[in-house]
Amino acid sequence: MSSEKDVKRYRVGYALAPKKVQSFIQPSLVHTAEQVGIDLVHIHLDKSLIEQGPFDCLIHKLYGPEWTHQLLEFHSQNPQVIIIDSPDAIERVHSRISMLQVVQELSISHKISLGIPKQVFVESHESVFDCVKSEGMNFPVIAKPFVADGSAASHQMWLVFRETGLKELKLNTSFVLQEFVNHGGVIFKVYVAGKHVTCVKRGSLPDIEINKVCKSENLLPFSQISNLTAHAPSDESVTRLIEATEMPPSSFLNEVATGLRQALRLNLFNFDMIRDSRTDDRYLVIDVNYFPGYAKMPDYEKILTDFFLDLVEPKVSDSCESS
Repeated sequence: MSSEKDVKRYRVGYALAPKKVQSFIQPSLVHTAEQVGIDLVHIHLDKSLIEQGPFDCLIHKLYGPEWTHQLLEFHSQNPQVIIIDSPDAIERVHSRISMLQVVQELSISHKISLGIPKQVFVESHESVFDCVKSEGMNFPVIAKPFVADGSAASHQMWLVFRETGLKELKLNTSFVLQEFVNHGGVIFKVYVAGKHVTCVKRGSLPDIEINKVCKSENLLPFSQISNLTAHAPSDESVTRLIEATEMPPSSFLNEVATGLRQALRLNLFNFDMIRDSRTDDRYLVIDVNYFPGYAKMPDYEKILTDFFLDLVEPKVSDSCESS
């Protein structure tokens, strides 16, 4: 009979900001991983990466030239260690334009249609009206910072009801305007961890009838979206709405997730998707996030542990992209 000492153990190093460590590396994940031979090892940010280890795999969510240099140096001396994910690949989803371009390039065999909302990059406030006119944008639109790096600033978004509201935007740098599409007040958040795909439903912005929006309101920050209705919906009514919303077919979700994983060369990400209320068989991807809050999805401990095993166990399976 084999003992615990006979079980092959693998070391998965994690380099994460303190806040991410707190939310992701929970005791339940550590315990689940340990049960199958995965030891999650904290990488100290105040020490050189090259001096730490050994590792069988390394996951990270850190940015900047210094960290990228450390990763490249570490990889050159430890080419056998799987690094999830490549800084170059991660950089692509830091742009709200390039992150969605790949969606339009996917070839989906499913009968359901996939796309993105019409959007335009605005370099400065001075050019915003020309950009809207040249692209034929319809209002309302959502104004989002161009950079999507998970910072507080990247989450400052505005719902602009009419063209005059563009003058009131309080975005300091370049930004993206994305047409708002009514979608029944429900968003599908699809979490991807290698070949493992999980979809959850969440409450979203309510549908908008532009002719019924108060004439005095030109735009609203997302924090005040409840002002769209005379009475904000109760938690109970939102829950009922979410429960009544049908999930997209799993075959469709898996095909989209696989296509994005391969095209983006990423393994740890999620994408936000909505169902266009104008037709039942059209879905739109509106955002892609690297290394999202996995702890918010059900059974995340087992899903992430299975993902780690896929990476480190020597077996014939669907290989994950690595740097």
